[in-house]
Amino acid sequence: MAIKDYIRERFFPHMWCPGCGHGMILNALLRTFDTLSISKNEIVMVSGIGCSSRISGYVDVHTLHTLHGRALAFATGVKMSRPELTLIVPMGDGDALAIGGNHFIHAARRNIDITAIVMNNRIYGMTGGQYSPLTGYAKLATTAPFGNIDQAFDVVKLARSAGATFVARTTTYHVKQMSNIFKEAIFHEGFSVVEVLTQCPTHFGRKNKMGSAVEMVKFFRDFTTPIGSKAKQENPNLIERGIFVRKDLPEYCREYEKIIETAQGEKG
Repeated sequence: MAIKDYIRERFFPHMWCPGCGHGMILNALLRTFDTLSISKNEIVMVSGIGCSSRISGYVDVHTLHTLHGRALAFATGVKMSRPELTLIVPMGDGDALAIGGNHFIHAARRNIDITAIVMNNRIYGMTGGQYSPLTGYAKLATTAPFGNIDQAFDVVKLARSAGATFVARTTTYHVKQMSNIFKEAIFHEGFSVVEVLTQCPTHFGRKNKMGSAVEMVKFFRDFTTPIGSKAKQENPNLIERGIFVRKDLPEYCREYEKIIETAQGEKG
């Protein structure tokens, strides 16, 4: 299939601000779909509320646009009822780790076969630029005009600690890596978390004087490094990217099927 076959063209042009990184993530995701050899009818994308969550409306697969923070809960229901389907859940700061944080850690703990994409732009973009659990200490936001005093979650460390069996980080600058990681995450049997560092020039960038969208993308180029690189040893402040966790553990739906078989056998 051509990439355009995965797009709902009637909903374009999209609603994202000029320079927003979410369109770049959509592009990488579409290119990933084109390499999966999976029917569109076998893919389900579930999203909540926010700039990032609008991505599901532009993709021509099965989609659910659900409640704020509850995307993983809805996706868990779909996966439990139809385990043969491929579930992808794109989320923003709030859907993933604020109102949706409880669902995030328990989906990871269960190791249910869902791919969670955390689109980390460090701000609540759709509702006016409020700070989020990913904004970071001393950063500015409309609700932190004198500097945020909350420390940020480290998505990778949180996902790993909660039990996710595939954990990765990439950026909107590293588009080829992003698409490759998406593919690996989708094919991994278990709960996969992919954090994508993405730019919000309208709110985060403007408030924190990070320059244009192009300059923000260059920041990802200059201040990230592959896992375990010499550059990281020389400059501990660099952000590592790549695949941090890839391991095999029992997948939740398969384990649940065994419980059903055991129960039916005893009943019989």
